[in-house]
Amino acid sequence: MKLKFLGGVRTVTGSCFYMECNKLKFLIECGIYQGEGAEEVNKAAFDFDPEEIDYIFITHAHLDHSGVLPRVVKEGFRGRIITTSATRDLLELMLYDSAHIQESDAEWLTRKALRAGKPPVFPLYTTDDVRDVIPLIDVKKYGEIFHLGNGIKYRFLDAGHILGSGTIELWFQDNPKEKKIVFSGDIGKKGNPIVRDPLTPVKADFIVMESTYGNRLHKPLKESIDELLDAIKITFKKGGNVFIPSFAVGRTQDLLYILNSLVRGKRLYNINVYLDSPLAEEATKIYLAHPECFDEEATKRFTAEDFDDSIRLHFVQSVQESMAINKIKSGIIVIAGSGMCDGGRIKHHLKHNLWRPECSVIFVGFQGRGTLGRKIVDRAKVVNILGEEIAVRASIYTINGFSAHADQAELIEWLTFFKDSPDVFIVHGEEEVSILFSEIVNERFGLKTYVPEKGQVYEI
Repeated sequence: MKLKFLGGVRTVTGSCFYMECNKLKFLIECGIYQGEGAEEVNKAAFDFDPEEIDYIFITHAHLDHSGVLPRVVKEGFRGRIITTSATRDLLELMLYDSAHIQESDAEWLTRKALRAGKPPVFPLYTTDDVRDVIPLIDVKKYGEIFHLGNGIKYRFLDAGHILGSGTIELWFQDNPKEKKIVFSGDIGKKGNPIVRDPLTPVKADFIVMESTYGNRLHKPLKESIDELLDAIKITFKKGGNVFIPSFAVGRTQDLLYILNSLVRGKRLYNINVYLDSPLAEEATKIYLAHPECFDEEATKRFTAEDFDDSIRLHFVQSVQESMAINKIKSGIIVIAGSGMCDGGRIKHHLKHNLWRPECSVIFVGFQGRGTLGRKIVDRAKVVNILGEEIAVRASIYTINGFSAHADQAELIEWLTFFKDSPDVFIVHGEEEVSILFSEIVNERFGLKTYVPEKGQVYEI
């Protein structure tokens, strides 16, 4: 079996792993690259021929794991895309949204280019390309073993990261002894709202494991909720608004759930929450349509009462409605994408409010290197937003207890369930984090660990 690391190595974005075994070729993940230099990376020639790929496995719907699917299909892939039911529904939503953004950005850049006498700019892919992706998706249930043929079989286990997320167990036999490789996907934090806790395989010969938070521990969720509550109260007392950059899928639904719980618990009163993301609104509906993924508490909550009957939740659709929010100077919470502030409506809200000392920005997720969110979190005094220099005077909070990723302790705990001594490939983490986590795993378990470089090939 040949395993080649094409993306998501020594970085937290663009996950893509190529495998070749028994005359079958397939990808695990097909993620878009986000951050500095993203356009160049995403438009570069593939390190594989899409027409030759038989299968693509997707662990979950976040674009850094799935966002290049339309381009792969556009360039000739006609195999099957294998994932879970909830991921399939989220994929359709997110890929169409991504394509709309690609088309809109290309149109704007083309107008600008033509005025400067330069050639037009073409989108990475279009909505027509996304339309070609959807019929290729095969939905599989958690826990059932399925056969690809040629001595290869696989199973999804609930990864507990977002709705529909999975860890993939893949058995292969290219010699008399069957072996198994596990792709962790993004491992969820225990106690995450709504979704179940992650399940862990117990045997493997090889593991490809994420390391996003391999260098740090999260605050307990209760402490993080208390910190969120204090930030909201302090901001309202100062006469400002709270802005929360949030990923449309996963983090937003968790936040709405938590804010509802705070109101039901009489810790907040009469709060107005503006969900300024049509994508997040549609994703929330998909969440509600998949109760099979809920944990016990969420199942009871959603069965007993409506999701949004405690907070005053305003769904913001049009651009005009979004612009009108900035006329409200105090007393509201605005949740908008993107989670790292590199796109979406949050950039406009930051442009109009980041300079206001009475306001607050609360970061509740990982901020990749080179993103606008990372610059703000790293205490930049001035940032460029939509071509304008904006002073950072608002209060900045980073509450990592809301992360949907396991922290270092939980990643280590995940590994303790394996009964054998698998080789471990450490991926999906910033370079220094992956190297550190690799050393910890080696010292703690005595396992062989590798931190692959992009393009590196292993024969296993």
